[in-house]
Amino acid sequence: MAVTTNQFKNGMCIVHNGKRWIIIDFQHVKPGKGGAFVRTKLKELESGKVVDVTFNAGEKIEDVRVETRHMQYLYSDGSTLHFMDTGSYEQFELSAEFVGEAAKWIKENDEVEVLTADGEMMGVEAPMFVDLEVAETEPGFKGDTVQGGTKSATLQTGAIVQVPMFVEAGDRVQVDTRDGRFVKRV
Repeated sequence: MAVTTNQFKNGMCIVHNGKRWIIIDFQHVKPGKGGAFVRTKLKELESGKVVDVTFNAGEKIEDVRVETRHMQYLYSDGSTLHFMDTGSYEQFELSAEFVGEAAKWIKENDEVEVLTADGEMMGVEAPMFVDLEVAETEPGFKGDTVQGGTKSATLQTGAIVQVPMFVEAGDRVQVDTRDGRFVKRV
């Protein structure tokens, strides 16, 4: 199915140069001179690479139907992560490379969304916010928090984030998975 640039929406999946892309951001531009165009920021589904692409206004682009499947992360055996579809109870094995960055934010029994396009699995999205336990961090000393400083902390999944000085090993923290930023202690 083809769509025009006038129908672009954030999150829409399109085919451009033979690859599948998700529209992260777009802007219609009508300069004083010349024809209108659409400036977009696209994320490639396979590699996760983000690029800026400009289309002519009214240009037809092939649309891809993307669906999300709710799955539960079961366990990892090193190079493979195991998931279960929460609707059909069917189990899937996905390589660690395929899961990518999402693997460092999920722990056993967490719910994730798996993107599928044309029946083919395209990627795994962790929840926007996750609560994880701090496995290891340096101790904070009295007086260190005056300037609002931060320190590195290794979470139970192996992810490393910057946390305030008052956070200690064993504390549970909430992290924004989009940018790996500490949100709060829970």
